[in-house]
Amino acid sequence: MPVESIFHRLEALLPKVQKPIQYVGGELNSTVKDWDSADVRWALMYPDAYEVGLPNQGVAILYEILNELPGTLAERTYAVWPDLEALMRAEGVPQFTVDAHRPVRAFDVLGVSFSTELGYTNMLTALDLAGIPLTASDRGDDDPIVLAGGHAAFNPEPIADFLDAAVLGDGEQIAIAISEVVREWKGEGRPGGRDELLMRLAESGGVYVPKFYDVDYHPDGRIKRVAPNRADVPWRVHKHTVMDLDEWPYPKKPLVPLAETVHERFSVEIFRGCTRGCRFCQAGMITRPVRERSITTIGAMVDNGVKESGFNEVGLLSLSSADHSEIGEVAKGLADRYEGTNTSLSLPSTRVDAFNIDLANEFSRNGRRSGLTFAPEGGSERMRKVINKMVTEEDLIRTVTTAYSQGWRQVKLYFMCGLPTEQDEDVLGIADLAKKVIKAGREITGSRDIRCTVSIGGFVPKPHTPFQWAAQADHETVDRRLKALRDSLRGDKQYGKAIGFRYHDGKPSIVEGLLSRGDRRVGAVIRAVWESGGRFDGWSEHFSYERWMAAAEQAGVDVDWYTTREREENEVLPWDHLDAGLDREWLWQDWQEAVSGGEVEDCRWTPCYDCGVCPTMGTEIQIGPTGRKLLPLTVV
Repeated sequence: MPVESIFHRLEALLPKVQKPIQYVGGELNSTVKDWDSADVRWALMYPDAYEVGLPNQGVAILYEILNELPGTLAERTYAVWPDLEALMRAEGVPQFTVDAHRPVRAFDVLGVSFSTELGYTNMLTALDLAGIPLTASDRGDDDPIVLAGGHAAFNPEPIADFLDAAVLGDGEQIAIAISEVVREWKGEGRPGGRDELLMRLAESGGVYVPKFYDVDYHPDGRIKRVAPNRADVPWRVHKHTVMDLDEWPYPKKPLVPLAETVHERFSVEIFRGCTRGCRFCQAGMITRPVRERSITTIGAMVDNGVKESGFNEVGLLSLSSADHSEIGEVAKGLADRYEGTNTSLSLPSTRVDAFNIDLANEFSRNGRRSGLTFAPEGGSERMRKVINKMVTEEDLIRTVTTAYSQGWRQVKLYFMCGLPTEQDEDVLGIADLAKKVIKAGREITGSRDIRCTVSIGGFVPKPHTPFQWAAQADHETVDRRLKALRDSLRGDKQYGKAIGFRYHDGKPSIVEGLLSRGDRRVGAVIRAVWESGGRFDGWSEHFSYERWMAAAEQAGVDVDWYTTREREENEVLPWDHLDAGLDREWLWQDWQEAVSGGEVEDCRWTPCYDCGVCPTMGTEIQIGPTGRKLLPLTVV
């Protein structure tokens, strides 16, 4: 039976809310399929506002791949702002998709992509609005399978009570496999109900189903063990890795929003994974090994994407785009192709030691110099050795001088505060570095029209990194150091006005730390926060530290125990049964190296240092150069 659109009920509410355009759908390249033409139906959610969620690459890729499958449809849903939420509750309007405005509860799978843990309360809002029981154990056969993915899914334990399943790693192939399991189960008449479907998903070892694992605790609160409670469920669940990115050239038809979004560009992921070995970086650790897209595939994707979308900016995405083995040829080929047009190129984030004058020239050839972002991360040489960010002060000055000399007038530098072993002087070193950047820029250009913005985030230790055992800095320490840094920058009459300063205080980082390294007991905190009005915790204007602390006290959860406590080597961590491929002993040794200031080379260019990913996952590093040229070569 067709599922009817609820738009006629929603439409009456839209004149009463802010930014109603974000709820109406109808974007260029969006897909609406006939309900009865499909027997497997996905609702894909990014648990944040439309303006943040629409540009998300993960959701966009799965949306296309699933809609290309015969007998499968996928639609998108986003978190609704509190003004619309209140009206929907008052009028009985359920959580809906923006494509065909169908109720989310009617779908087979609700796939939620978490880039950050601060989206957990938004997921609960969506479940509740949809009429889906919050707790997985309360759901029946007619409720969707609630499935988590994204980087935060590498430790889904804090939301285990609310999830039916989670997937680790790349989603392209496993989404298709899950669709086939659902199709087969439905085709057989849903034997064994919901439990049987989850069992079929779990048996493969590629989908984590929390209900099939029991957690035992020591008297002091540490985890004793996590063990399967069903015979056919594997002890460890493994991540998924797509090994040939050229076979998956998505998105092919990028969504073009009607409302303003945070990124107005067509993005092409030029490689996946990173082996630089930055010890704080969860993304670099969990996405190994490096797999490059070929120069010809990149060229074809850019050509097609620009034609299909009309975007006039192309972003070349990865964790460190200037590290692509053929980035020079890619940049020159694309700059040649689009010279004289209104299409510009950008590298959203660039490593200090990978940027050079040739890249600067190619990316500014169309005359656009919107700004460059570099991430030294640590304010002192010692600190950068601790985090394995092998960037010297000379590297940074040379790089920004190159940028200023090529016409850029604005450079953004990103740092973290609260890193392991950090001292006050390490943070104050950020001010000295920023002043030297301005001084060098003025000298090379002969102009005082030089700007540098220092942006600082609080460090949060993440699972599957060498810092997963580290104590997190308390928010009082972080705030005190940031205040001293601010005073040092603002008090400098010679350079202070040329340096912008943006920072987040330490309190949101503590909450993120609780959610990042929490276990199942933290679920009660999340629910209590949500019940007391917690929404959009990633937005400073909606975040309430006091609400989170009150909820933790109500749930009997010691926040310091989860955040500012250092873990011992043999402590069972909540995510140890979830396999990112990294050897636990190697991670521990790298943590010890961090404390002593030892550095690890990038294994793309040096011998293997035994992190464990390639042999464990049956994968290998895939890099060029290929020797091929960017095609087609004709100028637009």
